[in-house]
Amino acid sequence: MRIGVIGTGRIGTIHANTLSRHREVGSLILTDADPARAQDLAHRLGETAAPGVDEIFTWGVDAVVITTATSAHAELIGRAARSDLPVFCEKPIALDLPGTLQALAEVEAAGTVLQMGFQRRFDAGYTGAREAVRSGRLGRLHTVRALTSDQTPPPVTALLLSGGLYRDTLIHDFDILRWVTGHEVVEVYAAGSDAGPAMFREAGDVDTGAALLTLDDGTLATATATRLNGAGYDVRMELAGELDQIVVGLDDRTPIASTEPTGPPAADKPWTGFLERFGPAYEAELGAFVDVVRGERDNPCDGREALQALRIAEACEVSRRERRVVPLAEIPGGGAVAAAM
Repeated sequence: MRIGVIGTGRIGTIHANTLSRHREVGSLILTDADPARAQDLAHRLGETAAPGVDEIFTWGVDAVVITTATSAHAELIGRAARSDLPVFCEKPIALDLPGTLQALAEVEAAGTVLQMGFQRRFDAGYTGAREAVRSGRLGRLHTVRALTSDQTPPPVTALLLSGGLYRDTLIHDFDILRWVTGHEVVEVYAAGSDAGPAMFREAGDVDTGAALLTLDDGTLATATATRLNGAGYDVRMELAGELDQIVVGLDDRTPIASTEPTGPPAADKPWTGFLERFGPAYEAELGAFVDVVRGERDNPCDGREALQALRIAEACEVSRRERRVVPLAEIPGGGAVAAAM
């Protein structure tokens, strides 16, 4: 199998390393907006660098992995669909709903595969939580608390292109909330704070956000995020039911300290970022993509799942801006979402 990797930045490099080691992948073609960066990575991996995107589609590949800046995702997804090639793409499809819906329409018309990069679906902790909920171990689920806290903010250039805290960061919590519980969000109320560094205000973004989400079975969920968690990178999900309560992301590297006399000690080596925390999950999602391309399994996270997570993020942005409860029914694209959870 020959795979084209478009984008060799931080996550593209990780994915290229993973694919280069995969037993079913014979070779890679790498390209990047910075040709020298792609050439350097190709040399280190013993793979081939292409001078541009066009060569990915003319040199002959069996699948495409897209890890470029988000602004290029939708166009590349459409091009791959028109070339009848399966695609793995990092989230999101686009930073707006029209771009997302257009790309999905092209994939649908071509009948090709689009697998989205929501790596938490492949994390052992979240997989265990899903199994616990679906098995009935918790009884009736009544409360979910999700959080994502980055240790340090992104560079200003990345922040300006990110789409904001809800679309860039909390979108992972929105996706995994649906996947773990098996239920849809029906309304949201969100707030944000830009009281931190001035760059967030200048970007029209917030450094800290919170959302109250109501699921279609009445379960209440909260999702919070910050770019300024000095203790370390912290990603958790607590799920409470009438029979039991569980937590994802609580281990000896969780960057949290107890004030109780008999509480656990602070982590000696707290998580510092998502690549470290979710390393095995990133490998597993690409392994799944190879299996999908080979026809050995169904797509575990198609583009319609990414659309629904983006719709929740959009609803939160409207709620934050207008200071009101926003029903998901107000957000376009609901008819395109399939119950594939």
